[in-house]
Amino acid sequence: MNTAIIVAGGTGNRFGSERPKQFLEILGKPIIQYSLERFDAAPSIDSIIVVVAGSELANFTRLVAGFRQSKVERVVAGGTTRAESVANGLRAIDRECGVVAVHDAARPLVTVDEIERTIAAASECGAACLTAPVTDTIKQVDGERITETLDRNVLRRALTPQAFKFELLKKAFAAAADLGANVTDESFLVEMLGHPVAAVPGSTMNVKITLPEDLIVVEAFIRKGNSDKYE
Repeated sequence: MNTAIIVAGGTGNRFGSERPKQFLEILGKPIIQYSLERFDAAPSIDSIIVVVAGSELANFTRLVAGFRQSKVERVVAGGTTRAESVANGLRAIDRECGVVAVHDAARPLVTVDEIERTIAAASECGAACLTAPVTDTIKQVDGERITETLDRNVLRRALTPQAFKFELLKKAFAAAADLGANVTDESFLVEMLGHPVAAVPGSTMNVKITLPEDLIVVEAFIRKGNSDKYE
């Protein structure tokens, strides 16, 4: 049995909206619903745990009732950081879980193919991270000075989902001394254990909505139907 944790615990501070961005609508549908529909359609996923901010629990419980998502098993309150929210989601998972996939609700263009390939890679080697190429030239800086140009050919952007064998991810969280804001993804915690993480090629369209202008990009992809290109 494999479970997905959909992380929707953000408060929208960076986005600058009154409501968390994952509950804003694109083409009449809440952003989070796009991700839920993809994971519901993924054959490898048996159940879904959704993590939301405590202040959104009641609102989301009503909202998800209208989604008719057959795999949404539980809705739990998040923590003060993303890592704490994922940890809360982990505690809600059945102990019989094989692989757990963690996905940002603010990435609505994830495809079923990406989910399936990431789960398959984690099933084989224990840990997998969906990635995308870095297309810009990347500079390392110290204050206001550029100190180095990094080789973008060996760099990748970390996307989600990231998937791990359940016991391995629990071990990684248990070993973490601090789940502060510097822990931005689960792959980092598993890397700290010394366990290899497979890099799974993903689409550059799998963008995370962080700023208001990102909504324009995502809506354009959805209107053109390009979000299904890799399924």
